[in-house]
Amino acid sequence: MKYLLVLAVLWVAIWLWRKNRREEMRDAMRERAAKAQQRPPAPAGPPQAMVRCAHCGLHLPATDAIAGPGGAVYCSTAHREAATPQ
Repeated sequence: MKYLLVLAVLWVAIWLWRKNRREEMRDAMRERAAKAQQRPPAPAGPPQAMVRCAHCGLHLPATDAIAGPGGAVYCSTAHREAATPQ
């Protein structure tokens, strides 16, 4: 009989813990949804043209690229200098 009482108490404790945990999760989801609705969407600009670094092959926006000799583009000045003959 003692074991049944212990099992019943454990079952009730676990049930209460899970019920409370579900309520916390539900509240957190509601808060996240409310915050997402409050924030205006970020304005998306037009797509940027991407270019490939002639030295390492990294793709980067054309506005961030560094022009090199012969129309080649590079991701950094170090790569541009490494590609120029000395």
